[in-house]
Amino acid sequence: MEVARRKTKLTSKRSDDKEIVAEAFTIQSQMKNAKVVCPPKAGAFVEQEGRPTAFRKFYERGDFPIALEHDTKGNKIAWKIEIDKLDYHHYLPLFFDGLKETTHPYEFFARQGVHDLLEHGGSRIVPVIPQLIMPIKEALSLRSRKVLCTTFKVLQQLVISADLAGEALVPYYRQILPILNIFKNMNLNIGDGIDYGQQKRENIGDLIEETLAALEKHGGEDAFINIKYMVPTYESSILN
Repeated sequence: MEVARRKTKLTSKRSDDKEIVAEAFTIQSQMKNAKVVCPPKAGAFVEQEGRPTAFRKFYERGDFPIALEHDTKGNKIAWKIEIDKLDYHHYLPLFFDGLKETTHPYEFFARQGVHDLLEHGGSRIVPVIPQLIMPIKEALSLRSRKVLCTTFKVLQQLVISADLAGEALVPYYRQILPILNIFKNMNLNIGDGIDYGQQKRENIGDLIEETLAALEKHGGEDAFINIKYMVPTYESSILN
């Protein structure tokens, strides 16, 4: 019996001395035989994998009245129907959904299509803005540098595309500005080198500053305080 008790104590002691792996700030991490591992990265800047877009589905079915046209200036969209006759409630959200695309030809048609529709939309754009928020949010949530740059440029065009378009976006800042707050300070630090991204307007930090300034300028009197709430480090470009 005494031998069995000694074996039990030895086994218990060896068990206590066995190293365990514990996450930081847990009760297990305070044990003597605990090996504390670093917490996982938050992944705020990690690109997310996008799902198949409705834009691609409609394009492959031939449901868009568009074709590719070549001229001396490069490629452009040839619209088979006059843009003024298009149903903006149907087409504009679909083209905004295509902003998540990064492969040809979907990427080209989506971005050029959005540009054309915003350029010629006028008063038809503002009523559709609530339908654009989800595609914009999903595009930003991918955290793809390429998609982010495109979406920021589209936002800048959107606020000047029609009267009151900027003000119509203000109620949706809580949905679209969190990603801008995360990436706001992302600028390239390349020493004496040349940042070619700036020449192509592909520097994320600069584009975010431009976008926030455009939202403030065209968003009305409530724009700044709402931007400041979501992006605390933003300084007014109008008051300075």
